[in-house]
Amino acid sequence: MGIYDWYLVLRHRFHDAKPPAHVAVVITERDLLEQGAYQTLSQFLNWAFEYGATRVTISVSVLDEAVVPTLAREFRDLTTPRSIVVRQPSNTEPADAPIQVNIGLGGKREFAAAVRQIAEAVDEGSIDPDTVDADTIEDRLVFDDEPDLVIKTGAERLSDFLIWQSVYSELYFTDVNWRDFRRRDYVRAVIDYQNRQRRFGQ
Repeated sequence: MGIYDWYLVLRHRFHDAKPPAHVAVVITERDLLEQGAYQTLSQFLNWAFEYGATRVTISVSVLDEAVVPTLAREFRDLTTPRSIVVRQPSNTEPADAPIQVNIGLGGKREFAAAVRQIAEAVDEGSIDPDTVDADTIEDRLVFDDEPDLVIKTGAERLSDFLIWQSVYSELYFTDVNWRDFRRRDYVRAVIDYQNRQRRFGQ
């Protein structure tokens, strides 16, 4: 690491605030076509756990669902510092691993599937409709925990990313493209998070 990188690391380590425990990054199918994209992902995962995260969610938006199986295979072959679970649009079972990958499963589709499961349970009589609340929905989401920090590279929009779970997340946008994302860019995002006062919608 260079001097500036060490400066950022020291700022992070001596900061009074805790780093984000759950970090999410939003990338696109196009980002993964760039040379070295998966190497950047491996580095990103190592940085996340090195700088305090205990869980990482990677969300990949796709234009053509035909590429989803190929992307899923690439992620399963990825060298990672912790165990990884990959979810595709056809997967509705909950994801539970330190590293979660969401490929092409949009927030609207995930939410609709959860509501459909609740409606079926109400119709079967196993759920009283008067007891349905936020917890009832969260229990049926594929990704049921909320990111503390969401990082988006290249553009200031999240598209259809975890629309239920990220409502109180801190959002960090950088104009650095994914292929150019470095350790210093990650540490900057963490320091920015540490400098914020989270209000959780209040």
